[in-house]
Amino acid sequence: MLTLIMQKKIIENPEIFKSMKGEFLGYSEWILVTQKEINKFAEATGDFQWIHVNEEKAEKQSPFKKTIAHGYYSLSLIPMFVYEVWECKNLKLVLNYGTEKIRFISPVICNNQIRAAISVLDAKDYKGGVLLTSDINIEIKNSKKPALSAQTLSLLFS
Repeated sequence: MLTLIMQKKIIENPEIFKSMKGEFLGYSEWILVTQKEINKFAEATGDFQWIHVNEEKAEKQSPFKKTIAHGYYSLSLIPMFVYEVWECKNLKLVLNYGTEKIRFISPVICNNQIRAAISVLDAKDYKGGVLLTSDINIEIKNSKKPALSAQTLSLLFS
């Protein structure tokens, strides 16, 4: 079995992102989405819909025959995935500035593995920093369709 070790992309300062438009930054590691993680997310958010937390009902009534992760659970993993993919050295502060688009495309079924594929869409001077727009696709192992696609905005200050 071949194991691909991911290498974090090192960016010297936020200004460099402006010359990286369209560049693929890399993949995060695969993570396993377990019922334990789904339940912890339900507890943190108060979202206890049966499709997420009731394994017996999901087996009988869900078209997936298992529970599925909350879409926002997958979205909430983006900061962790970004940390695995790139690091900016001369950076004082990063602020999540928002999103341009989020689409939940395919459900993450309990015990699926997911990872992020991250690219630079745009980077420009903004409010004394660099506004980075990233294209992030959360992929499901052995699936042709991603779990989600998002364009995230990060404000980087050096």
